[in-house]
Amino acid sequence: MAGMGDGYVGTAQDAVRIRRLEKQREAERKKIEEMKTKSDKGGPGLLQFGSSTSEILETAFKKETVGLVTREQYVEKRVTIQNKIEEEEKEKLQKLRQEEEEAQLAKRKKRKIKGNSKLSFSDDFEDGGEDEDGGIEEPVPNKLARGKFGKDPTVETSFLPDSEREAEEQAEREVLRKQWVREQEQIKNEALQITYSYWDGTGHRRAIQCRKGDSIGEFLRSVQQQLAPEFREIRTTSVENLLYVKEDLIIPHQHSFYELIVNKARGKSGPLFHFDVHEDVRTIADATIEKDESHAGKVVERHWYEKNKHIFPASRWEIYDPARKWERYTIHGD
Repeated sequence: MAGMGDGYVGTAQDAVRIRRLEKQREAERKKIEEMKTKSDKGGPGLLQFGSSTSEILETAFKKETVGLVTREQYVEKRVTIQNKIEEEEKEKLQKLRQEEEEAQLAKRKKRKIKGNSKLSFSDDFEDGGEDEDGGIEEPVPNKLARGKFGKDPTVETSFLPDSEREAEEQAEREVLRKQWVREQEQIKNEALQITYSYWDGTGHRRAIQCRKGDSIGEFLRSVQQQLAPEFREIRTTSVENLLYVKEDLIIPHQHSFYELIVNKARGKSGPLFHFDVHEDVRTIADATIEKDESHAGKVVERHWYEKNKHIFPASRWEIYDPARKWERYTIHGD
């Protein structure tokens, strides 16, 4: 093999490429020799190699006007050459436009093919392609290449992120939140009749009306105004020195009746969300059913409580803790 020694090491593909390049070099060498031969005989020869059509026509015009020629012949030859040059320029411009249109058409087709593909590996299904030698590969027949991929309408997609759906849900949640707030405000503004007993060692039962949203401190201020005309010690004390004891639990001033009602708070001897007075009037005792009793809450002066907290019933009283749950009610003892 020309150009390769006996010690050549390479693949069969490399050997084929080398043979093809050698044939191309041989063809070019013969072409150059033919042009040199024509040039020696007076033909265009190498003059045309690498020259444009206008240059060739100019050279031909110079050769034809060598020697003595009349003015008319010179003008006629010049006009003929000029017309040929203009036609050659028009043909070249038309050819460039045609090539540009073909290139734009090829780009549009390529973009259309890419736009129709639905999968990331759809490039593997495109017909044709160039190999490393510049040739065009034959398209591989494949049913998937002719198929169209799209969304499956039967697939459940509700769990996927959707900005529009999330915005609608957020707006709906906001509407429900505002509605809930309005309903709670209406509940807080409802009237609540509370039966209580001012306790100074003996009970002085009274009833007063307030709102469900009122705090214990606001309730005690109203109680002080109601009791002041009758009890001198109430007139001289402040609201901070009054205690509200419900079902053997001292309710701090910051808690509200609404909070006790909504949470269905439980005390040691009865529910904290009933503020009337009633007893369990069942004729048949049933241990599986809890007694339904509500006792009047006590309003106590702090000084009296500190002096008598070791004596019943004050000895049973504890501070109310919302985190502590009372599973069953007791009347006496712990």
